[in-house]
Parts: sequence; C-alpha cells; structure tokens
Amino acid sequence: MKIGVNGILFAGLWRSPARAALAHARRVAPAFPANRRVDVALLSREAFDAIEFDAACTGDHRAAAQQMTLLADTGTQTPGMPRAEAYTRAGEQWLLADEPAAAANGFMRALEDGGPSFVDPRAPLARALFMMDRTEDAEALIDQLAAEPPREPRMCDLVAELLVERLDMIGALAWVNAGIELCLGGSPGPVASAGDADTSDTSEPDEAAAANAVPALPPGDRAELRLLLSLRFRIRNDMGLPEDAYDRLLDDLSSGPGSIAGLSGETTSTSAASSRSTRTVSPSAISPDSSSFAS
Repeated sequence: MKIGVNGILFAGLWRSPARAALAHARRVAPAFPANRRVDVALLSREAFDAIEFDAACTGDHRAAAQQMTLLADTGTQTPGMPRAEAYTRAGEQWLLADEPAAAANGFMRALEDGGPSFVDPRAPLARALFMMDRTEDAEALIDQLAAEPPREPRMCDLVAELLVERLDMIGALAWVNAGIELCLGGSPGPVASAGDADTSDTSEPDEAAAANAVPALPPGDRAELRLLLSLRFRIRNDMGLPEDAYDRLLDDLSSGPGSIAGLSGETTSTSAASSRSTRTVSPSAISPDSSSFAS
C-alpha cells in the first residue's frame, strides 16, 4: 500500500507492531450484549503525559508506543488531545524505541487524520525516513517544509537538530534562526529563501527587541527559546562565528527562572559559555492549522 503526501510516496509504513497489538486486543476483548453500553476511553493529554513519564523512568518506550497507538486507534479524540496529536506522540515513542518503521506509520496516520498536533508530523517523519535509509524521501520532506513559512518553534528545533546530525550546519542555522524569530513574535519567511546569508551576515540581532519580548513569554515558550538559543550557539561555535546578542540573551535566560532584567553587552565568560547545552524538554502544546498536512 502506498500513501502520497504532496507527491511523496511511502510504502510499507502501515505494518507495525502496534497493529499486531491492536489486533490481539480486539481478539481477546470480551463480547458484550448488544443492549449493554460500553464506555470508550477519551483521549487526554494527561494520560499521554503519564505514559511518557513512565517510559522516561523505565526506558520501555516500545510499551509506551504500543499503549499510545492503541489509545489513538480506539479512543475518542477531545479538544485537549486531537487524534493526530495522539498518533504523533506515539510515533515519537516508536522513534525512542528505535523502531523507525512503526514511528513512520504513526506520523503517517497523523497526516492522514489531518487534525492539529503540537508539531507538524512531517518533521519527525523525516527523521524516521533517514533512519530507514530512505534519504531521498526524507530530504524531499525537509525541502517541502522549507518552502513554507514556518509556524512552530518546536518544528524548527526538530529540523535544525536533524540537519546538525546530517552535518548541514548552514541549513540548521537557517532553521534555528526561524524558530527564534517565531518565539520572539516574528513572522519569518520560508527557510528555503534564507540561502547562505547567515555565513556572511555580520549584523547583530535586535537586542532591544529581544529583551522586550522575552519577559512576556509563557514558561513553555521560554523553555523552547532557550533550547533554540543553545542549539544556535553550538552551531555558530562549530562554524567559527562570533558571539552576538542572541548569545547574551541565552546567558540571561540561563541565569534563573525570573524575568530578564536586561541584556548585557559585555563578552560572556568561559564558564557562562560552557553552560550552553541542549535538550531535553517536553514539547509545548502548539496546535497549528493542519490544512497543509492533508494527503
């Protein structure tokens, strides 16, 4: 079976261990009289958070993925947990379980559903395809995302990290800059139009605008901004680029959970720079327009 997403074909992504688990659950499910009401589980973010937390503690991401997939298949979606988001979160657990085919299946189910999710499922789907050695399909997905104005800082973070792993530092820097701009209330254009500007651009980010925007950010957005700034620092450091205002902003964000009092114009110390490390934080709940996800 082949499913097309904007002209990209994916084959064999629907056969997963979760399918077998669901089939088994249906086989062993007790038969109820026709006149007896059977309660159907409601999908909830709290339930998925609990499953995710248990998986992080035990390391059993495969069991978490199976449980999430079963819930996504059989539960009733709610405004707080759309079915597409349930499949996307299940797919992430399959990735952590090192089962990319099952993960791709989950992300494809999310795309087929077409509902909102905390992140565009195409971003983690690209990772799954790279893990399956389907490089051309993965690169086509990234090109597709790059041709559209980005809407989610989390998606920019995921694509940037993936490109860092692929040693595409210029592409990763373009994505991380777009994510930071989104966090600070900007509206960046398509990443594909960024070109190689960041390798030669010597102008600094608007320090005053950043300082004014950050205090108003909710905690989840502030955490995402810190991750993006940390990743940006690593990328620019590897590229041999000098420190700029965003690096000083990262130092202020790292200094404590309170409001930012101001941005220092002084060069950061070695100890402060060494504190710029990345990952991992739970994804914030972002529900983008899903019209572009339709197959």
